[in-house]
Formats: sequence, structure tokens, C-alpha cells
Amino acid sequence: MIPKRSLCLPSNLCLLFLSKPKARIALAAMAIPAVLAIVPIGVVFILSGLIVNLMQVVSFILLRPISKKLYRKINKVVAELLWLELIWLIDWWAGIKVELYVDSDTFQLMGKEHALVICNHRSDIDWLVGWLVAQRSGCLGSALAIMKKEVMFLPVIGWSMWFSEYFFLERRWTKDEITLKSGFQQLEDFPMPFWLALFVEGTRFTQAKLMVAQEFAASRGLPIPRNVLLPRTKGFVSSVSQMRSFVPAIYDCTVAVPKNQPPPTLLRIFRGQSSVVKLQIRRHSMQELPETADGIGQWCKDVFVTKDALLEKYFAKGTFSDQQLQNIGRPVKSLIVVLLWSCLIGYGIFKFVPWSSLLSSWKGIAFSATFLVLVVIVMQILIHSSESERSTPLNITPQDQTKERLVQK
Repeated sequence: MIPKRSLCLPSNLCLLFLSKPKARIALAAMAIPAVLAIVPIGVVFILSGLIVNLMQVVSFILLRPISKKLYRKINKVVAELLWLELIWLIDWWAGIKVELYVDSDTFQLMGKEHALVICNHRSDIDWLVGWLVAQRSGCLGSALAIMKKEVMFLPVIGWSMWFSEYFFLERRWTKDEITLKSGFQQLEDFPMPFWLALFVEGTRFTQAKLMVAQEFAASRGLPIPRNVLLPRTKGFVSSVSQMRSFVPAIYDCTVAVPKNQPPPTLLRIFRGQSSVVKLQIRRHSMQELPETADGIGQWCKDVFVTKDALLEKYFAKGTFSDQQLQNIGRPVKSLIVVLLWSCLIGYGIFKFVPWSSLLSSWKGIAFSATFLVLVVIVMQILIHSSESERSTPLNITPQDQTKERLVQK
């Protein structure tokens, strides 16, 4: 049984956004070039996204009860029609350069096997970098992730993730454990290679969160991190325990951004500002991991100690990885998809405006202006939700047990 879930953006999310002075100031202070880019890109993204969501609704209602396998294969293609627009933003609009370091054997396997993907959460667009690599490997539409529940309510993009069987957690282990086990069972018969991404740090990296993690590590005699947060291992232990029988590999990813450039963000991407992101992937056979929960958790902690050392060496000496730098190119598929969507949406608007006499009355003009304002607000909500400053904080106080949630054994 698939639980019934709402596909509507909660009204309190928009009200909360508009009621916060900082949010209004951020919208008002947005650079003119960014606004000029966000409006046309936003119109195409939102309208095409609603079409994709409608196609997903229809296939979910009509196909999934008959054949879950067929539904998943069709949804993979449909979801990519939307997600490739974001790949276009990285590849063709902003020209983000992703340097992928991985050995040749692993590179050949990528996209041809199920994999659990773990990664440090270094920047606002780590998930987009993952999508880009998945697209190069041919499994963008079957790239899944374990995410906080709030993402499910994001307009267009969050809804598409729900239909694509992303995992949405409430950050309450008693409920999340059940959600994870149910989700893992659903993946056993997944008809094509999938990647399931898990950010085991539980939140995005900031200096403030690093200080909290360092304080906790010092109080417990743990290795003190300098470039990563401490992993929260309960979800990882559950993932390995439930999936090791049908998922053959773990892709251990490490993301780094050069110190001499601003970290990439969605807003910088909309402004067309390029940057470099370095990504190392190491493949581990699932069978190499210990059998016990404590052993699996310790393995994850050791991996993050190694990540920290890799990043420390990179920031100190400029040497990132001993793996082979692979050429992942810049395929034209995302460009073609965006051009097709732009032509379709543009033609529809061109025909609709004269037919409806939309610009021949003040009411029509007001409606059009309101629509464009809503487009900017929705796009700003998406940008706002991706910012690391808005991610889940790490609060540690001596009086409570929140320290225990930093490292969940």
C-alpha cells in the first residue's frame, strides 16, 4: 500500500517566507542580472515542471497499479525531462566545471550497478553535482536520495522527487526507521541500476557547525574534524543492513571546492557565474563491510576521518586525489531538452495571449504581472531552501542529549 500524500505546497511555507524580513530583503536585493535570468528560466522551469508533474500523476494512477516496473521505467524518462533543465544550468548556463577523480574500473561500472552513495555535504549544490555525474553515467532518472521531509513540498522539484520514490525523513528515528525499512524493501525489485544518496553528516557544512562538531569530538575523545562534520551513522547502518543483499557497492564520494573561489550556489548559477567542483569517488564492495551494527557504524566514521585527511591535504598543499581524472564531457542532451521546452512553452504563450486577450485589459495585465511575481517567489523559495545557512543547525547544550544525535551509534 502506498500512503496517500499531498502534492500541494503548504500555504504556511509561502507565508513564512514572505513574513521574514531577511527573506524579503534577499528577494529585493537580488541582482538585476539574476532577476532577468530567473524570470524566463523560471517560467520555462515551472510550466514544464507542472507538465512533468501532471504526466507523473497520470502514470502513477494508471500504470503503477498495473505494473510497477513499467511505471518506474516511464517515470525515469519523464523525470529526466525536468531534471535535465538543472543539468543545463550547470553545464551550459553557468559552465560549472566538475572534475571527477575515480579509477577506470569503477568509472566503467558507474550506472551499471546499484550503489549506495555517501558523501560529505560541502556546498549548496552537492546534490546537483551528484545529478550531473549520474546523468553522465546514464542513471539520472533512477538517482534517489534520502532527504528531509520539507523538500517533498517544494514546488515542482519536490513533487517530482516524491513520484521518483525519494525517501523523506522527519528526523525522528522512531518514524524514520520504519520509513527507511519500507523504502529499502521497495527497492529490491527496482528494474534498473539506481544510486541511493545519503549525506550521513545530516546537514550541510558551515564553520559554525564545524565548531559544534569539534567541541563534541573533543569532549568524547574522538578525532577532531577540520573539514567535515561527524557522521550520524544510524541511517547508514540501516541502509547497509537492509540493502547489502541486493546492492553490491558503496560509492564513497568526497567533494571539495577550491579556497580561492566562492562556493557555488544556485543564485550564483542563475547569475551565470562559473566555478570548479572537485569530486573523488572510491568504490567499496558491500561485502567488505562488517556484519555488526557497531562495526558498520565504525566503518563509516573511519571513512570520514579519511575524507577529512584528504581535504586537509588538498587545502594545505593543493593536491586533491591520487585517482585518475576522468573526462566526463558536456553532452548536448540537456541543451536539446531546454531548447525543446523553451520552444513549446514559448509557442503556447504566443498562442494563448492573443486568444485570451490577456494584455488588452487591466485585469489581464495584473494577472500577468502577478504570475511573473509568483514565478520569482517560487524560484526564490527554491534558491532559499538550498542555502547552507538555512540547513538544519547543530545545537549542543550540556543540559540535554542533543550531543548524542551528532554521532548516533
